[in-house]
Amino acid sequence: MKLVIGGYAQGKLAFVAGRCKAAGCRVWDGELPKEADAGAEVVVIDHFHNWIKSCMARGGCPETETEAFLENFPDCVIISDEIGNGIVPAEAFEREYRERTGRILVELAGKAEEVVRVICGIGQRIK
Repeated sequence: MKLVIGGYAQGKLAFVAGRCKAAGCRVWDGELPKEADAGAEVVVIDHFHNWIKSCMARGGCPETETEAFLENFPDCVIISDEIGNGIVPAEAFEREYRERTGRILVELAGKAEEVVRVICGIGQRIK
């Protein structure tokens, strides 16, 4: 698994698409594919942070669901915005979402074979 992080609108998806042209990739925007839906291409999850939020909103457990997803798709690429900077949200749900997203990304970074931070479309490998 590879993890790509960065700020909003920093070119993360374009960076990933440029790297997986030869292998082919299928992008899932803010959702995780079901086993039968994925196909043979590299599975790319864009806006992973949005999936975490929607998972929490529907009462799911993003930590458990992420682990199950990684068992089925160990060679995936996960793209997420960095959402932990700035003003702490006033709403309890938003604070919990931000906290859990950060903790999930820490776990993913620990398991990832590569972690890249993208700024202005330029990727910097940090692991």
